[in-house]
Amino acid sequence: MKAAVCREFGKPLVIEDVKLRPPGPGEVEVKLEACAICHSDISYAEGAWGGSLPAVYGHEAAGRVSAVGDGVSGLSPGDTVIVTLLRACGHCPSCSGGQPARCETGVDPANSPLSLPDGSPLAQGLETGAFAERVVVDQSQLAPIPDDIPMDSASLLSCGVITGVGAVFNAARVPAGSSVVVIGAGGVGLNAIQGAAIAGAVRIIAVDLSREKLDAAMEFGATHGVLADSEKPHRAVKQINGGRGVDYVFVTVGSAEAYQTAPRYLCVGGMMVMVGMPPSGAKVSYEPVIVASSSQTMKGTFMGDTLLSRDIPRLVEFYRQGRLKLDELITRRYRLDQINEAIADTKAGNARRNVILFD
Repeated sequence: MKAAVCREFGKPLVIEDVKLRPPGPGEVEVKLEACAICHSDISYAEGAWGGSLPAVYGHEAAGRVSAVGDGVSGLSPGDTVIVTLLRACGHCPSCSGGQPARCETGVDPANSPLSLPDGSPLAQGLETGAFAERVVVDQSQLAPIPDDIPMDSASLLSCGVITGVGAVFNAARVPAGSSVVVIGAGGVGLNAIQGAAIAGAVRIIAVDLSREKLDAAMEFGATHGVLADSEKPHRAVKQINGGRGVDYVFVTVGSAEAYQTAPRYLCVGGMMVMVGMPPSGAKVSYEPVIVASSSQTMKGTFMGDTLLSRDIPRLVEFYRQGRLKLDELITRRYRLDQINEAIADTKAGNARRNVILFD
């Protein structure tokens, strides 16, 4: 099959023929129809978090089951599914406690289903490897979806949507009537904004460097927008919010500077939710006395603390009701052989989500 292979960090991906072994016990093969470009894939391909090369990245995908391994239940060839990086063992303390997104069981990288034509190793990036025509993944990484949802829109449920909406619903559990700041109005930020709107937040303030992105944020449920490079934007937020800080601030960008300034937006008792992933080694500093005396909370969340069996049906229903925008999140569509063009456009900040479509 064809795949976009990363052979050197920071260099363009190369379209190559690669091998994919059949699914083993508990595994499923999916013929992909769409895979979105996520900033995490770009960060990995640039070496921000290390990893083995050569590798195939990509993890925000949708397609149809093409084969199942022994012991797989509830999935059959022809089923439409989303493909995620959320692999859960089902028995570690986190999985047993109902938090499979926090699964503590590691995966042996030597067990990658991918290889080069000569048999040499090829890493399965983010345990998914979806910049390819097909994937073999653990059954826990899949969620069934109705077959009448466009595959390009459905693919966004695999990461950007569950990360943003999940941060609001699952990590922060934002109650109706709350005030919210979302730092970053990109793909994940727009979904945090959508989640806050669905949750019933009364003020949803987007903060971004781009006026164009702030305008887009209003289309997805933001009530106000503040330019991040304006003088003391936290003061503008407090003015909008009746003179006090907000109840929740969601940092959806991988920027240490954004994390450094985020607590300034909070009220007494407020919560900062840490969603965006800065490069390894990036650091910020806070005064513990301020956090403690203000009874504030700093909370991290990975992939929106998503439980696929609960959250995907709920999001599909929101989409069908017109309360969750998916189609509008897609900026452009590309073929696999145009993936470097799609990545460049994403890095330039020109896209909410670019999607690779497969034949």
